[in-house]
Amino acid sequence: MSNRGRPRGFDRDLALQRALEVFWAKGYEGAQVADLTSAMGINPPSFYAAFGSKEAAFREALELYLGTAGAGSMRALEEAETVQEAIEAMLRASVEIALAAPHAKGCLVVLGLVNCAPDNAPLGGHLTEMRHTTFKLIHQRIERGVREGDLPAHVNTQALAAFYCTVMQGLSLRARDGASREELLGTVTLSMGVLNGRTGVRRV
Repeated sequence: MSNRGRPRGFDRDLALQRALEVFWAKGYEGAQVADLTSAMGINPPSFYAAFGSKEAAFREALELYLGTAGAGSMRALEEAETVQEAIEAMLRASVEIALAAPHAKGCLVVLGLVNCAPDNAPLGGHLTEMRHTTFKLIHQRIERGVREGDLPAHVNTQALAAFYCTVMQGLSLRARDGASREELLGTVTLSMGVLNGRTGVRRV
């Protein structure tokens, strides 16, 4: 029996996109296999034949997210000319990503697995590492800003990175709770006061 009953013309890429939409809307633990198969238009044996497990499908969906819908914030961080422009562009992109989520559920990496059951600990650790990577990229961009003269040498780059990582994650939470674009962008503008010199962040 070929493909274990998968329908003719099965499009795995499209199925993965449907899985991403379900996980983004419901989170990992909220999304049931029945939700995934319904969205894909296949039966459970076909789902397991294509993806192996719900966890494997989620991991693939995360990679798809980071390469598509979730890519904007880190791309903005890298491409802007000054660190101030980079951080603001990153936060603004984060607002748009959070609001674009199904039912405005925020960033999949931040909110995809919040209440982690013991059986899901490895997956929770994977998401934690992804968030650590985001922090490292922000920190590296701020350090680069110091080297390029955008920021004074006395700036506490670690504290700044932690602050903006926290702001970015908070934007996602507020979007999930129904905050408007106006409110979220207002938070971005207010937070930029730290980087634009209205609040000093010195090395300790």
